[in-house]
Amino acid sequence: MPVQLSLPDDETRDLFTDLESDGTAELHVWDFAGPPPADVVLDLAVRPYVLTGDLSVLDADRIKAVQAQSLGYDDAIGHVPDGITWCNAVDVHEEPTAELAVALTLASLRGLDDFVRNAARDDDRWDKGTARPGLLGKRVLLLGVGGIGHQVERRLDGFGVDLVRVASSARDDERGHVHGIDEVHDLLADVDVVVVAVPYGESTHHLVDDAFLAAMQDGALLVNVARGKVADTDALVRHATSGHVRLALDVVDPEPLPDDHPLWTIPGVLVAPHVGGAVATRLERIEPLVREQVRRIAAGEPLLNVVDVSGS
Repeated sequence: MPVQLSLPDDETRDLFTDLESDGTAELHVWDFAGPPPADVVLDLAVRPYVLTGDLSVLDADRIKAVQAQSLGYDDAIGHVPDGITWCNAVDVHEEPTAELAVALTLASLRGLDDFVRNAARDDDRWDKGTARPGLLGKRVLLLGVGGIGHQVERRLDGFGVDLVRVASSARDDERGHVHGIDEVHDLLADVDVVVVAVPYGESTHHLVDDAFLAAMQDGALLVNVARGKVADTDALVRHATSGHVRLALDVVDPEPLPDDHPLWTIPGVLVAPHVGGAVATRLERIEPLVREQVRRIAAGEPLLNVVDVSGS
C-alpha cells in the first residue's frame, strides 16, 4: 500500500511526484486551513511553514503523524489529539538560524541598524556616530549548546571570541567546559554578548528576566534566536530603555510585535520578524527529512524527531 502523504501546497507537492510515480506514496495537498482530505487516512501530513496556527483541524481518525517544518513546537503542546505523532524539523533550520544570530550580533555591534536609519534622514546621512565595539576579541556567552548553539559556536570560530558555553547542566566535551545554568548569573557580568539559543519549555519560560538582565554588564548585547517567551518582554523594555543593555531579537513576545510596541523605537534595539529559518533553500532543506519519513513509514520503522506534545 502506498504511503498517504499530504503536502501543504502545490510547490511542495511537486518535489515528491517521483514517489507517486514509483508507487511509494499517494500525494495530497492540504494546508491545514480546513478539514484533512476526505476518504483517506493520512500516514504523514506535512504542516505549512508556520510558527503558530489553528490545530483544531487535526483528527486522530484521519491523521497518523504530522511533520512540522519548524524546529520549535511549543504551539503544538496540548493541542494535538492523542494518537497523532508530532515530528519537528531537526537539522533543517539550525544552520540558517545560527547564521542570523551572528548577523544580528555583527549588525548591532557595528551599528548597521543606526546606519540604515541615518540613510532615511535628510540632515546627516554620513553620521558615523560613536565608534562601535565590534565582535573581534569579545567575550561571548552562548546560552544553549544544542543544535542551534553548536552551529553558532562553529560560526564564531573565525572572530577570535572568548566563548563561554552554558547548558542545562555542567559537563566537559571535546571543546572544553560547559557551565550549568545554575552558574549563569555569576557569568553574565564578565561577558560582552549573550546569545540565547535554548529550546522553549517550562524550565526556560522567562529565563531572561529582570534578574538575568540586571546581572549583565552595562552596554552588553543580548541576542535572542530561541523563542520570544524565553525572555520577559517587560524586563527587556526596561533594561533597553535605560541603556543598560542592547538587544538584537529575531523572536519576541508577542508575535507579531504590535506596531506601537516600544521595542521598535528604543535606541540600541534591533528586531527581525522571526526569520531564522526563512531562507530561499528552505524547501530543499526540508525535502530530505520528508523523504526519510516516508521511507520509514513504508518500511515500518519509527519516525525521526518525534516530540512529546501531550502537555502533561
